[in-house]
Amino acid sequence: MARLDLKTLTHWITAAAVLHPQTLDTELALRFGVTQRTARRALRRLVELHWLVAEGSPRHPRWRPGLLREVVRSYALEGLEEDIPWLLDFAPNFALPSHVNRMVQHSFGELVNNAIDHSGGTHVTVSLRQTASHVQLLVSDNGCGLFDRIAASFAITSPELAMLELSKGRLTSQPRHHTGQGLFFTSRLADVFDLHANATAFQQLAWDDRGWRPRRALKHGGTSVFASFALDTPRTLEAVRKAWSLDGLSVTLERTVVPLRLLTSDNVGLESRAQARRVGARLTSFARAEVDFGGIADVGHAFADELFRVLPREVPALQLVPINMAPAVAAMVGSVRAAH
Repeated sequence: MARLDLKTLTHWITAAAVLHPQTLDTELALRFGVTQRTARRALRRLVELHWLVAEGSPRHPRWRPGLLREVVRSYALEGLEEDIPWLLDFAPNFALPSHVNRMVQHSFGELVNNAIDHSGGTHVTVSLRQTASHVQLLVSDNGCGLFDRIAASFAITSPELAMLELSKGRLTSQPRHHTGQGLFFTSRLADVFDLHANATAFQQLAWDDRGWRPRRALKHGGTSVFASFALDTPRTLEAVRKAWSLDGLSVTLERTVVPLRLLTSDNVGLESRAQARRVGARLTSFARAEVDFGGIADVGHAFADELFRVLPREVPALQLVPINMAPAVAAMVGSVRAAH
């Protein structure tokens, strides 16, 4: 294995084993310029590491992908259609539970389409990796970066404010062609969802009800999105879509949660009417909005009054529901709601 890099091999070996089950040693030797003996030694090592399974006789083995699988591909964005890479390069090489496969295909299509339609870049790289417990999708483009795109389209220059709008759902710079639901639902399908762009990163964990939180950003440009799905997850695409409908039965995005932690920091609290108007922006697109005060100990009167007295008068049809309120927050919200 002295002349072969394991990482390079694992990027290639899954698809190669599917395409060349009986001549994999020859294909490896030709591709990497090594002897047949070195190639066979490398394949035996990959069997030990669970990247391959060898069947048949030792003299005439038949190879197939093992428990661990990975495919990495790069594509020019011009003229790319997001279903073709999945159909040709990814779907044939993985063995996923059917409901997980559907969630991964859905996420794959949405993220690659975002790169095609919104990134302004020239290339996208997609990696899909299957382990014993998870399948992990990474989609990276070389475009302008998601937060710069939002700044240009909506004049929202703060990544935190941009993330606040993204977290609501229904945010799109091309409303004639998109509904703004793709990134929202993809983030809700995954157990771990990381979004990196413009030297900023946020993460959402399915088991953490605190919602989006800042993370250390990757250094390269463009936008990178990572989504990890547990192979034994009970989650399904249909169930996630229904969970965000008003009655829990339809698949229409009618409900949202607004994570107020994105507006705060050690030195910035929720005090102003301007902050409240940012929270209320675009909520008319939903029938119900849950305002999440998780992690917030107190709020100012102006913020609470604008959000829970002024906004309901202007949009009486909207169900505005505060959740995860600390006692001081609940007292302030109660006081402004009682005012006439």
